[in-house]
Amino acid sequence: MQNNILIIDDDMGLCHLLKKCVEKERLIADLAYTGTAGLDMAAKGSYQLIVLDVMLPGMDGFQVLEKIREMSAVPVLMLTAKAANTDKVNGLRSGADDYLTKPFDVEEFIARVLSLIRRYTTFNGSDKESHLLSFQKLTIDLDARIVHIGDSQVELHAKEFDILCYLARNQGRILTKQQIYEEIWQEPYAYDDNNIMGYISKLRKQIEPDPNNPTYIQTVKGVGYRFSQEV
Repeated sequence: MQNNILIIDDDMGLCHLLKKCVEKERLIADLAYTGTAGLDMAAKGSYQLIVLDVMLPGMDGFQVLEKIREMSAVPVLMLTAKAANTDKVNGLRSGADDYLTKPFDVEEFIARVLSLIRRYTTFNGSDKESHLLSFQKLTIDLDARIVHIGDSQVELHAKEFDILCYLARNQGRILTKQQIYEEIWQEPYAYDDNNIMGYISKLRKQIEPDPNNPTYIQTVKGVGYRFSQEV
């Protein structure tokens, strides 16, 4: 299947540069220079990824993302010219799957694009009914709620298992502490970061070869956590 992506950014020069780069990876890229045009194309087209700039004329990237999420679960990679964590957190809370801060390395952009497309295809394709998640030496049996590291079974408490599964099923995606809390505890975020950090620490001691240098569960400073896309 041909993978199509939509790039929404008012910087025409950057759009055409990114289009040439993704075409080298045998991807087809459509371009939109305003949020309104991008929404219209997103509604009419079939895309495996949308690259969305935050700073757009008229309707900004957050507003566009909100409208996209009303009609689709397609992965969204947000681009921001600001290094402030508020933009990153707002984007992730609004439903973005990942972000890059301008200026960025083109090779990193391509890596993020391919990773998001691969994950979207996996979880929406023939493997979506799979009950096993495998990453290097880590295996998670979703039905039996059993975790193995190599040949050894790891005993996890219920919340530890749920957090691990939530992170693993969103491999490569940055999840905020609020997203994790509301997903696992099923209640409004209580701003109790110590609780989540405690569970993450216990998880790392159970599954990481070196808990101080995590292989699987990575910390994204000021934002949250991400299950490594390299495993």
